Amino acid sequence: MSLKMKLVLATTALVVTSGLSQAQVAEDSKLLEVLDRGSLLCSGHNGSFLGFAEVDDQGKWKGVDIDLCRALAAGLFGTSEGNLEIVPISWAQRWPALQSGDIDVVIKVSGWTQSRDTELNLAYSTPYFIGAFQAMAKADLGAEAIADLDGGSLCVAAGTSTERATATFLESNGIEAELLTFENGDELRNSYYEGRCDAIVEWAPSLAAGRVDAPDGADNHVILADVIALEAEGIIVPEGDPDWLDVQNWMLSSLWFAELEGITSENVDEVRANPPSETIAKFLGVSPGYGDRLGLSNDWAYNMIKEVGNFAEIYDRNIGDGSPYGLPRGINSLYNAGGVFFPFIID
Repeated sequence: MSLKMKLVLATTALVVTSGLSQAQVAEDSKLLEVLDRGSLLCSGHNGSFLGFAEVDDQGKWKGVDIDLCRALAAGLFGTSEGNLEIVPISWAQRWPALQSGDIDVVIKVSGWTQSRDTELNLAYSTPYFIGAFQAMAKADLGAEAIADLDGGSLCVAAGTSTERATATFLESNGIEAELLTFENGDELRNSYYEGRCDAIVEWAPSLAAGRVDAPDGADNHVILADVIALEAEGIIVPEGDPDWLDVQNWMLSSLWFAELEGITSENVDEVRANPPSETIAKFLGVSPGYGDRLGLSNDWAYNMIKEVGNFAEIYDRNIGDGSPYGLPRGINSLYNAGGVFFPFIID
């Protein structure tokens, strides 16, 4: 066989393979259901989870998780405008809402636990955030550790891994303390601020944001040093839908890849007009492949970055230096900045 014929056959095989990529999405995948509906139903919060899902003064949702919902909708439809509905749900409502179809995806700083994985038929994306469970107490109590709260009470969100981890911590350390549980995030924090409990246990980033936001001032509250548990948070979809899960994983990877390559919401058009490498050309949809394989348009990552920016931009404006909370990114940075996160290989 001549070299010319080999090249023709190879090219034909590539074209056929590319053409099949989108058709290979399973007919019962949530991806096709969402695309056919023309809108994404994404989890919000019944109240506020500061820095991750909260409503601003104009009544608009904001936060890290909300921006991930916006990124996903932009990737699916070109823009989130008119194509995204944020559905307010409590922590306990996450799984029933997902299983009933009231929401399409849980993006609500949710930890990967064995019971959720094996008993609730949930599938997890790669983690996008790592945080510790800690306790915050009123400074005038003089507590330096959770053990100093023996005989007291702790406020905690109902139906969460935080509640279970706290109960285990108290039992393991022989600490007698009452757990007061609350479904609503605002009610949880207000109960602590109003003195209904001696301390509040939350995920550390939100706890730090709550300290900054305390009505009587941050100095009147102290975050205790004990780490109750460390939890990796991921996006959750129903089990048995690999196509929909793939979209979640590659959305997160795309946000990290853009950050690593210095592609932002401000310069993405410039980079797309003159991509410095074939990989970036594929990533931004200048050349085909990056969307075809997922059943999406090839410019899906470009649309995400254009609307919400890369992961650093999302972090900074919601809980980092560009927010009222100013929380250091630390372990949640990319690997080249001392963190643990990294994008997948684009080939």
